Amino acid sequence: MAVRAAVLPAVGAPLEVTEIVLPDPGPGQVRVRLAAAGVCHSDLSLSDGTMRVPVPAVLGHEGAGTVVAVGEGVTAVAPGDPVVLNWAPSCGSCHACGLGEVWLCANALNGAANVHARTTDGTELHPGLNVAAFAEETVVAANCVLPLPDGVPLTDAALLGCAVLTGYGAVHHSARVRAGESVAVFGVGGVGLAALQSARIAGAGRIVAVDVSPAKEELARAAGATDYVVASENTAREIRGLTGKQGVDVAIECVGRAATIRAAWDSTRRGGRTTVVGIGGKDQQVTFNALEIFHWGRTLAGCVYGNSDPARDLPVLAGHVREGRLDLGALVTERIALDGIPAAFENMLAGKGGRALVVF
Repeated sequence: MAVRAAVLPAVGAPLEVTEIVLPDPGPGQVRVRLAAAGVCHSDLSLSDGTMRVPVPAVLGHEGAGTVVAVGEGVTAVAPGDPVVLNWAPSCGSCHACGLGEVWLCANALNGAANVHARTTDGTELHPGLNVAAFAEETVVAANCVLPLPDGVPLTDAALLGCAVLTGYGAVHHSARVRAGESVAVFGVGGVGLAALQSARIAGAGRIVAVDVSPAKEELARAAGATDYVVASENTAREIRGLTGKQGVDVAIECVGRAATIRAAWDSTRRGGRTTVVGIGGKDQQVTFNALEIFHWGRTLAGCVYGNSDPARDLPVLAGHVREGRLDLGALVTERIALDGIPAAFENMLAGKGGRALVVF
């Protein structure tokens, strides 16, 4: 069956919206009609080679939709069920999974090497980060779908698959923000906005949002920021000025640039915690001297997928949505049709957009 999809023909090439031939679901697979997919910065990292995946590929790794067919042996979902795509399904048997650290599963991305579909001329296509959500329909392994809890709008639920899980997990699982603590969030994109809301949910006191764009202040404050700092070489000094010259208890870096990571570290108090969520390139070198590591006693931690377990955390997030504590709609800065995906990528590359939602 032919469906429209956004195909990355080669690393560094522009996306092409075209028809692809999608097979019926085989044993253990599920076919999903997408309602929406989020345009995440990680998709840019895939397209420019920062993160390496087999190409040509159908990108898109956060999405939600309705099951239209299931293959042999699939019992967890049925046609008609609303689902959220899970781009990093854990295998349950590797060393990390055995430790309960399913977000570090060694086999989570094995499916990206599979043949997902073909172009109309027969060229094999791979599924980006397993789920190939930039398409009208997709076929995924059964463990790549999670039932959508009641009370969550299907289109907005697409962002639960990556941005919200990552931002929420960075705050609650990695940094473990406690009530009354001060938090700085660097980067007011989709993940950053989710982190700001999550810091508010955690009961943080002062919540400082940092971004290069003054235009994002309104978004940040609506998400829970009590203060807004336009990024500059004086960012750390400004944040210390807001916190009695101490620095924040927790800094969440959602950009993935060496300068931003360093600024986040410098913005935390002595003994504070810095969590790095952003995905940077190998050329982004961050340096520290041995004395400052000892003197400041800070903790610097990486954070993969928010250190989240999607099966465990999705119902929790849905509860926050139903109770009005988490506003998924506030994470969407632009809604575009499938044919507008290339333009959305160009806008994001130019720094004009923080989060776009592709509605099918």
